[in-house]
Amino acid sequence: MIEFKDMNLKRELAESLSRAGFVNPTDVQEQVIPVALHGKDVIARAKTGTGKTCAFLIPIMEGLRGNSGVEAIVICPTRELALQIANVAEAIRPSSRIHIAMVYGGASINPQIEKIERGANIVVGTPGRIIDLMQRGVLDLESVSTVVLDEADTMLDMGFIEDIEFILSNASTNRQTMLFSATMPDKIVTVAKRYMRGPTMITVGDEEVITVEKIRHSYALVGPREKFAALLAYIHKHKPHKAIVFAHTQHWADILHGFLKDQGFDVMVLHGGLTQAKRERSLSEFKSRAQFLIATNVASRGIDIKGITDIINFDVPDDPYVYVHRVGRSARMGTEGKAFTIISYDQKNLIGDIEYVANIKMQKEEMDVSQYKDLKVDMHPSRGSGSFGHRGGEQGRGRGGFHSRGRPTHGGFRGDRGHGRGRFDRGRGRSGGGWRGSSR
Repeated sequence: MIEFKDMNLKRELAESLSRAGFVNPTDVQEQVIPVALHGKDVIARAKTGTGKTCAFLIPIMEGLRGNSGVEAIVICPTRELALQIANVAEAIRPSSRIHIAMVYGGASINPQIEKIERGANIVVGTPGRIIDLMQRGVLDLESVSTVVLDEADTMLDMGFIEDIEFILSNASTNRQTMLFSATMPDKIVTVAKRYMRGPTMITVGDEEVITVEKIRHSYALVGPREKFAALLAYIHKHKPHKAIVFAHTQHWADILHGFLKDQGFDVMVLHGGLTQAKRERSLSEFKSRAQFLIATNVASRGIDIKGITDIINFDVPDDPYVYVHRVGRSARMGTEGKAFTIISYDQKNLIGDIEYVANIKMQKEEMDVSQYKDLKVDMHPSRGSGSFGHRGGEQGRGRGGFHSRGRPTHGGFRGDRGHGRGRFDRGRGRSGGGWRGSSR
């Protein structure tokens, strides 16, 4: 088995990788790194949890010249993913003289400006804040030799595609560009090729399989009033060691957080209504001790936490690709995991959509909900009661997240799909999928 020390890396970088616990490259790292080290552009398609972060960070670290000014930028869709990438970069950097700046919206721009001006070599950030820094004259992309687009399909889905094109069109033409994604819609490839030079296409794993094979997919069909009972039944039956429970909206995330807390579970909540500091606290507590994290789609990408055994979809996603990204938080780096989805009878059609897009088979699981018929759920959690209070709407642009007008429907929730998105249209194939129907 090949090791990083056999990949002709600089001795300092190989040693820092070893100190950080990185010995053997994953499949995506083994295929991407040699190509990237030769300065070639790369489009890499690999499932979540396969080690894409080091696949681009290692070539970046190897190629740093140590000049003043930013030499590499990594663009990603969310603050959480930016934090994850920056943490890995800090862990593997071969010298303390290499500085990483993390930039994102929703936080003061002044400390981020100061970090860049003090001599950041690598900038990791979200598109909007990167453009803001460019327009202020703080971030000059003419000196950048490497641009990475991570989780490109999510940036497309969140409406960042115009921002990405703006950034790429203003970057040095003599640069290396690398694009990484779990799925590869046609529009992403078209845009990437427009700004890339003869990119090498790399696909890791079966092209027809976009979720990790070691995930067991199951679902329960229940009435809309039985969703909370189904959640408890699953927890008591399978006893998850560490699980993320996904809800469509901040409001329902808060309800679920209060519900599981009242049931005596150690639970945290994560959504765009929390300040960045409180989101980081939730993640830290979940990593260190909490059994459950209740989250909106803000956590479906970029959360790389070891030991997540179960993904529970309390609200089934309308978009099958959202399902793929949610369940990718489990079964990381070769481990096994379970994905369980609670589906009401009027949503049965979504099972086939998910199975088709993800190329999986979901097993029906019978849940005895009768023992929980007397459950009481607080449908109006007070602000700040364990959820730290809100500071506004879900962060993001365009189609990021699920937008709801918020009314309970028989104990369940039906959010407005909005933005012209209707039911998934299988007829348009796996490459990007498609939606039909008018907005409601």
